[in-house]
Amino acid sequence: MTAVTCLEDRAHIERTATVEVAAGVQRLLLGPVGALAVDRTLHAEFTGDPDATVLDVRLVRAWTPPAPRPPGDEDSPLRHRAHALEEEERALAQRLDRLRARLDALGRLAADLLREIGEGAGYGESEPERWAAELDRVNAERDTVEDELHATQVRLAAVTDELGQARHALHYAEHEPPSLTAHIELTLRARTAGRAALRLTHVTPCAVWRPAYRAALGPDGELTLRTDAVVWQRTGEDWSDVDLTLSTARSAASTKPPRLVEDRLTLRDRSAEERRTVDVEVREEDITDVGPAQVVGLPGVDDGGEVRVLHAPAPVRVPGDGRAHRVPLTTTTCATRSEYSCAPELSPLVTEVVRFTNTAGHALLAGPVDLVRGSGFTGRGTLAFTAPGAPGELAFGSADTYRVLRETDESRDTSALTHRTVTTRTVRLHLSRFSAPDETGERVVTLRERIPVSEVSQVEVRLRKEACSPAPDTVDADGVARWDLTLPPGGRRTVTLVYDVSSSGKVTGV
Repeated sequence: MTAVTCLEDRAHIERTATVEVAAGVQRLLLGPVGALAVDRTLHAEFTGDPDATVLDVRLVRAWTPPAPRPPGDEDSPLRHRAHALEEEERALAQRLDRLRARLDALGRLAADLLREIGEGAGYGESEPERWAAELDRVNAERDTVEDELHATQVRLAAVTDELGQARHALHYAEHEPPSLTAHIELTLRARTAGRAALRLTHVTPCAVWRPAYRAALGPDGELTLRTDAVVWQRTGEDWSDVDLTLSTARSAASTKPPRLVEDRLTLRDRSAEERRTVDVEVREEDITDVGPAQVVGLPGVDDGGEVRVLHAPAPVRVPGDGRAHRVPLTTTTCATRSEYSCAPELSPLVTEVVRFTNTAGHALLAGPVDLVRGSGFTGRGTLAFTAPGAPGELAFGSADTYRVLRETDESRDTSALTHRTVTTRTVRLHLSRFSAPDETGERVVTLRERIPVSEVSQVEVRLRKEACSPAPDTVDADGVARWDLTLPPGGRRTVTLVYDVSSSGKVTGV
């Protein structure tokens, strides 16, 4: 395996080999390879100046029982116990063989000693003391060996019985089925014998990647952004020293146009009640850019609608264990500008937002980012899709030296002549900065507060700038008012926002 292109939910694998071929038609068996390879995507060709032609290529699969292996750290205590019993049973069987051989040798020694005594007595030799001592020593040794042999047989029977129970429990609890292996069967025809360079490609599932980032903010305001690829794969084989390419192509996505269905529009006259009243609904709108829909689990890759391709700078190794492995891709350094921002209606915290320009030379795909600053790891955020050269932003957490308090007040007045109802809302924001004694310099804090936006003419929203203190610096089309407040160390500011919501007597629901 020399190159892998990891797609959003599968991988395109390329293999190269140099094979010895003979003249004529022959068949080669290459492998083993991952059994999950898709058969219809298998393609083989001879590169360079080929003197051979591929006639047929196919995958041949077979079930192979698992090879015996000692248990590892991830195995269960039951498997460790069974392995220990097998080792003990093997040692006891070997010891039993040695004891039986020693007992047999002692029996032959006793027979030789008795024969020697008989022959010596026939020749008139008489050494009763020596003969008695040697017979006593041999008999004592035989008694010791027999006792040890009996104890070993008893222990071996107990171990064999316990091992049978452990194997029986393993069969029902942790039975390992045979593994599916695959080989590539190649039929070729060569004009002459020699060496030929072969290239094989195929697609395999069970491989996925997602982008991830690490943003380190230096004391001088410089941002170092590292782009990584998190790769998971369980294709049945390890990727060792391969040229890795990451792509957002969706080869499995359907290219058929959506089906057209009828959309019927029906007109009807309004009722008298509907002519007298205007039903208005107050709803919340999220002001966000158009992006991928939120899904439960691992999100898809947001590539901005265009296929993006990234390359690993060096050969990588990704084990086929199904775990996450980070592959570094690029590292870029860019200047930033910081802003202390707060939206008191959503959160009372003042957040440091860092804005930068994408100088990585490629699009930054949407993904999680680890935030690092002078004191170390500060948290994890999300980076939105950022095109090359486009501005981006990251939130580096809240500043604990700020406190924000939000107060609201509402009054309602109805005119008897015009039957219009005017609701006056007053929002007061109290911002305080608590600084260390040696801290100097002013900081600009951006406050944002929203104002309702009306979509019907019967309801009007008016900002009372004369009652605001101070007046908002800007109010955008979404009704978000913004103030840029300058605070010295230990400073305090109060912002007052006043607006009216006026509705006619026909309006209901406000």
